Amino acid sequence: MLMNKAFGKKGLTLITALMAVVLVVSGCGGSGGNSGSKKENWVSIEDRYTPNAETPAWQLDKKEETTELTWYVNADWWNTDFGKDVVTKKIKEDLNINIKFITGDDTKLNTFFAGGDMPDLITTFDSNSPVVQKAATWALPLNDLAEKYDPYFNKVAAQDTLNWFQLKDGKTYGYPNYSNTQEDYDSGNIPAKTAFIIRKDVYEALGKPAMGTPEEFRTVLADIKKQFPALIPLGFNSIGEGTGSLGDVLQDFIGVPLEENGGFYNRNLDEDYLTWVKAFNTVYRDGAISDDSFADDGTAFEEKVKAGKYATIMLDGTPQQGGNLQSFYSNNKGKEYIAIDGPQSTAGRQPTLNQSGITGWMISFITKNNADPAKSIQLFTYLLSEEGQMLMNYGIEGETYQVNADGTVEFLPAVKDLQMNNPDTFKKDYRMGEFMFFGHDRHKALSGDAFPDAIKQMQEWGKGKLTPHFILENINPDQGTPEARSLTAINTKWNSTLVSMIRSKDDAAFDSLLNEYKKFLDDNNWDKIVEVRNEKMKANKEKLGLK
Repeated sequence: MLMNKAFGKKGLTLITALMAVVLVVSGCGGSGGNSGSKKENWVSIEDRYTPNAETPAWQLDKKEETTELTWYVNADWWNTDFGKDVVTKKIKEDLNINIKFITGDDTKLNTFFAGGDMPDLITTFDSNSPVVQKAATWALPLNDLAEKYDPYFNKVAAQDTLNWFQLKDGKTYGYPNYSNTQEDYDSGNIPAKTAFIIRKDVYEALGKPAMGTPEEFRTVLADIKKQFPALIPLGFNSIGEGTGSLGDVLQDFIGVPLEENGGFYNRNLDEDYLTWVKAFNTVYRDGAISDDSFADDGTAFEEKVKAGKYATIMLDGTPQQGGNLQSFYSNNKGKEYIAIDGPQSTAGRQPTLNQSGITGWMISFITKNNADPAKSIQLFTYLLSEEGQMLMNYGIEGETYQVNADGTVEFLPAVKDLQMNNPDTFKKDYRMGEFMFFGHDRHKALSGDAFPDAIKQMQEWGKGKLTPHFILENINPDQGTPEARSLTAINTKWNSTLVSMIRSKDDAAFDSLLNEYKKFLDDNNWDKIVEVRNEKMKANKEKLGLK
């Protein structure tokens, strides 16, 4: 009954999403009243300033009138406040702008394209979507904006990232946050964001047991269930429409290969991974995984993390859970969550943990309807610059942080105290580490205060375990193609199959579900999808200069 409800909701959401995609494709590529037909608003800056490659344009602009910008973020959870906290108040003052944030989902994004009433700025997340792939029809090229209004942009933007997002016309329209290049990986400044964590009090009470093999894993979770009946023995990220942290996250954790013979490898069917999925099934049958964990949304999961309800968690996104982990840590000294090795490959492989990759996470654009594209590229430059990065991460020097003689950065005592003991107020009043449209981990490496204390041991555990997944980025078939529709159906099938396999009543039911999934692949153009992915992997390698 529980799963039927979940599938019903998933099905409705899928249909809505597909309708939105079709409309967005139509809106991006159509003509008439949509945004693609709008005249580009290249404002004159003759009376304002003369662009200078050595000076950020926001420092030159003499425009007295406050620029009003509307910024759409394709995420309902985004904090729409502007000008109230330390970070956005400073941005408002320095650039003389006011931003009205609007949030929503793909359906709301589509209404902008369908109606032609576009916001000034748009931030989306799916770099493979028609919105991003057809950005030339509705957004202004960053290359041209920089040349005309702010050449300093080219000093703060990463060339590798601009190249990665370049469209067929040779221009780049969107810029991401957390775009990590090979140089960033090599620097060692990028922290891991995945960890298998356990409550310290539970771990020590059990004698710090190993959980590396499926047998050890099952035994320890059974012991937790027996000795700590008030706790949920094993938790994982909210499943939602995907696989939470039980899909590619777990695959990375046990080091499933990224490719096979230079081409695409179906990691979902890797024997090592399936051995661990079966181990999770035995743990479920032992009663150490709650059915609620499959139905909990992100908020419910976070509340349980914050309250320390889970004994162990297969966790992806430690920074995103930093506030919740810190809250539990501050109020329950000695019981805080710590990272341990957890599940390990049965084939002797090492972890290949992923990060945001060169594609990054959020992608921001300046639309053709933009009220003041000169001021908007100034904003991009400002946020990408050293000054903007320090502001977004640490606030204002002398007010919220200080720079030590050795070049490290630390929060002032009152700010640090608030971060440690009242993370919700810290987030609301300061917003450091939260307003991260153009954020990057290299600036976080300057300070031990960039992340809450609660996740530092987890990041330390992850050192040396990151592997770039560049070759697998943006390899899905283009949306709107038959292969893309087949892949959507296959992904939905896999997500539900994985959950059902973990909840199987016995081995026979587990194997039956797996065989059903394999047949579903054969019946839904899997070979064609693999062909597309092989071609895109080859293109990625050429773009990155890899063999």
